[in-house]
Amino acid sequence: MKTENIEGLSLFEINLLIQQGGRFVMFPNLMTKLKDYTIYFIRPDEKTIKYALKHFFKNIALGWRALLLRPSYISKSLFYLTFGGKDCTQHILANLKQINPVNNPNLYCLQYV
Repeated sequence: MKTENIEGLSLFEINLLIQQGGRFVMFPNLMTKLKDYTIYFIRPDEKTIKYALKHFFKNIALGWRALLLRPSYISKSLFYLTFGGKDCTQHILANLKQINPVNNPNLYCLQYV
């Protein structure tokens, strides 16, 4: 799993952007054996169409053999492409908080500084 568009952002900035309307989205592949989904962070003022089209053309190029064999996966993929991707914001935030926990300073020590 690879996450794009969060380079240089701290966990605090990501939470702030999510409160303003940002989200993490994922577009499913036509080939279900591939487990390396690309997750995109969509900022509040961004549209998902550029990521959806990029992913659609990648699906057509790599999964052209699955077009006739897996019609249910095609319909699922087209559904998520038209409706802006599968929202996985809460799952990614939970993983980010485990990796980078929020710092809770000891207030007793700070009162003497």
